Amino acid sequence: MSAESTPEPVIPGKDGNSGPRHRAGRRKKDRSPRSKALLITAWVAAGVVVLGGTGAGYVYFKLNGNIKTVDINQALGTDRPVKVDNGSENILVLGSDSRSGTNKKLGGGTDDGSARSDTAMIIHVYKGHKKASVVSVPRDTLVDRPECTDTKGVTHDAASGVMFNEAYSTGGSACTVKTVESVTGLRMDHYLEVDFAGFEKLIDELGGVPVTTTKAIKDPQSHLDLKAGTHTLNGKQALGLVRTRHGVGDGSDLGRIQLQQAFIKALVNQVKHIGVLTSPTKLYDLANTATKAVTTDSDLGSVNSLTSFANGLKSISSKNMTMVTMPVEYDPANPNRVIVEKSKAQMVWTALKNDQPIPAAATKGTATGEAKGVVTAG
Repeated sequence: MSAESTPEPVIPGKDGNSGPRHRAGRRKKDRSPRSKALLITAWVAAGVVVLGGTGAGYVYFKLNGNIKTVDINQALGTDRPVKVDNGSENILVLGSDSRSGTNKKLGGGTDDGSARSDTAMIIHVYKGHKKASVVSVPRDTLVDRPECTDTKGVTHDAASGVMFNEAYSTGGSACTVKTVESVTGLRMDHYLEVDFAGFEKLIDELGGVPVTTTKAIKDPQSHLDLKAGTHTLNGKQALGLVRTRHGVGDGSDLGRIQLQQAFIKALVNQVKHIGVLTSPTKLYDLANTATKAVTTDSDLGSVNSLTSFANGLKSISSKNMTMVTMPVEYDPANPNRVIVEKSKAQMVWTALKNDQPIPAAATKGTATGEAKGVVTAG
């Protein structure tokens, strides 16, 4: 029988079916995910645990069928940085702005199927999985993109001095991972991607995320108009906030990154605050939406794998998370672009390769975007 013809599952805790929700609830409260994409893995894990009673077979089948995967390892082959076997993990997280389907109006472009990596974060999980560092990569960074083969087997020529996010529009996830590994010298162990529509729906299903703005933010291009004060952002507003670049700061991608990092912390706080495990139905809705929104590498491409992955991250809290932007400076030839500050960036990559904290000196004196402190958790 197909997924379409299978009746909707019986949700534990709904219509008198108690299920194992109390035990699962205690487990979930220990989870403290670190970013919007990693929150997805935690929701998936919690959903599978809570729905482990009646209807589990259907629920597993449905959630598993939602997940989209890409075989990064096959596409990139063996010409990659060596995996450092010290207990740490590097995860590349992308927020993509596909211009096709539901994302057309959100991306602000035509329905031409094109896409770019609107948000990119390298998440380094330290040995023991109790701490993490998050390095945001500005999409406007000029980089040398290496030759790469995408997941369809098409080889793309190398290019010099191109914007970082063009790696995704050129060769998708595989070329983006290849570019990140070339720039950093670090092996990416996993890949996670979330699109516009999925992100917006997730925020709405959470009931919004409270934030406080210290000044007004207005950007018609990202459909955002917020006065100074406290707001509970719905999905559309949250998406506008993490995408705006003209409404605050110096108009660069660096300011947007600072807003994104502030919003991530607010999002983590909101998930912990609302206690989604009090409603198994809510959990199922979140897990269903999350698995539809996420694309992963093949190694994470099942509910079981995501559950195991999320379980390994449950000890990381926001206070044990360091968030920085890759050290860059404004391009002297074009103030709308940035270039890697190579000596300081190398300090970051060396620290992560050796599973050490990022030294404060690595980000001092680099371009910032001037939007720090504009948004805080509500």
